[in-house]
Amino acid sequence: MGTYSELHYAGGIPGVVVPRHYNASSDFIDRHTDQGRASNIALIDESGRYTYAQLGERVNRAGNALRAAGARMETRVLMCVLDGIDFPAVFWGAIKIGAVPIPINTLLTTDDYRLMLNDSRAPILIVSAALFEKFEGIIGECEHLNTVIVAGEAKADFPQLSTLMNDASPNLVAAPTTADDIAFWLYSSGSTGAPKGAMHLQSDLANTAVLYGQGVLGVQESDVVFSAAKMFFAYGLSNSMTFPWYVGATSVVIAERPTPDAIMDALRTHQPTIYYGVPTLYGAILADDNNSRESGSTRLRCCVSAGEALPEGVAMRWEERFGVKILDGLGSTEMLHIFLSNSPNDVRYGTSGKAVPGYVVQIVDEQNRPAAVGEVGELLVSGPTASIAYWNQRQKSINTFQGPWTRTGDKYTVDADGYYHYCGRSDDMLKVSGNWVSPFEVESALGAHDQVLEAAVVGLADDDDLIKPKAFVICSEGTTGTPEFADELKQFVKDRLAPFKYPRWIEFVDSLPKTATGKIQRFKLRS
Repeated sequence: MGTYSELHYAGGIPGVVVPRHYNASSDFIDRHTDQGRASNIALIDESGRYTYAQLGERVNRAGNALRAAGARMETRVLMCVLDGIDFPAVFWGAIKIGAVPIPINTLLTTDDYRLMLNDSRAPILIVSAALFEKFEGIIGECEHLNTVIVAGEAKADFPQLSTLMNDASPNLVAAPTTADDIAFWLYSSGSTGAPKGAMHLQSDLANTAVLYGQGVLGVQESDVVFSAAKMFFAYGLSNSMTFPWYVGATSVVIAERPTPDAIMDALRTHQPTIYYGVPTLYGAILADDNNSRESGSTRLRCCVSAGEALPEGVAMRWEERFGVKILDGLGSTEMLHIFLSNSPNDVRYGTSGKAVPGYVVQIVDEQNRPAAVGEVGELLVSGPTASIAYWNQRQKSINTFQGPWTRTGDKYTVDADGYYHYCGRSDDMLKVSGNWVSPFEVESALGAHDQVLEAAVVGLADDDDLIKPKAFVICSEGTTGTPEFADELKQFVKDRLAPFKYPRWIEFVDSLPKTATGKIQRFKLRS
């Protein structure tokens, strides 16, 4: 066997054999030139179309530029980069030299970025020019950070990625990594809202591409794929790069925020065959009666949903209007992509489907015993793409990664036909537009207002049965809870947290239900 992974079947179940000496960049980028697909279009973004040969050259130049900047094997490289050709160049270039790229959410706050820079101890930061302002004031505060590279328009005296890449060699030999080397991190929020760096191996990407990309979706070289979820998400990273680039297909990306109009424009312009979205966006697109298959992509053969549970009504209305089923599934940063899913020939709306071939799931009760059919319990999953641990979080790693099993923190039931039904999180975390939101974080932001005495935040379903934050607020003495003050508080939170975290509804109350020890009883607010 060579240096590339190989698809195989055991008992009819797809799998992948990854050689011991293995570099994922060689498998996903270089292989296509070696196997005659150099002229295939790999990526389409707002700046143009890039073949696999052109992508490979950019990856090599980025890898050499990172080396010149001081990156070596296992050096961590924090990436706050918008979707476009620069993202894969840096991501795969870092992996090719054995460094560890860490893509992070481009929608966060300066405080979030300070935490991630200090937690990861990354000595190199790559940041898009449009996002530079959020980092400018903290660059000197992060003791481990010594190199900042700007992707796009020049900022102050910091080097530009384009200049460094132009000066770098287009030739690069992959570092002698193994399948079990750490390839990249992805940050995931936990029950406290604090980010945790989930560490993934070189072999994980190929496994998701084979088990879900090919095993469920059947992604082929002729496919054109478009993901509303951004590349920094585990979901979007696989959608836009891993799945299409394992088979030589084409990926479409947009740097702008994925609004319904932007999505419909991309569908209409590029005519993708596969679209990956989240329930909130499916519902928002349906809200405009002018949106139809004829006004989008007439080539769609498959749509995928993840990030939060897909309401049955949204799925049925989508299929009726667009003529394409949505495959709802459950994935996680810890497992890298979807491991529980509906499939093209087996769709049951209102469920997360069944285990993706190659993964095993089980539901356990509070005593860790297998739950009976219809009994609510915590979902556990076992598969080859699990993160090996959270960086510098020993106890949380022990609690989550238990032998072959990963505890998802999701409550589920399974019916007599073997379909899995989502019930909610094991804790109070909310999933809003595919992003985790900590009620405590929103409560703290509200509490920073001098006219707020106390606040509690829970999840409430909107008209499309999608969860959004709702706040219960006790005003300070002398303040009246008016609609105008509610609007002021919403903006107050927007100014301090990522925009998707603000409470969509605010209800003013005189008191909050609490336990004898003073803890807020959120379940009473949800009822």
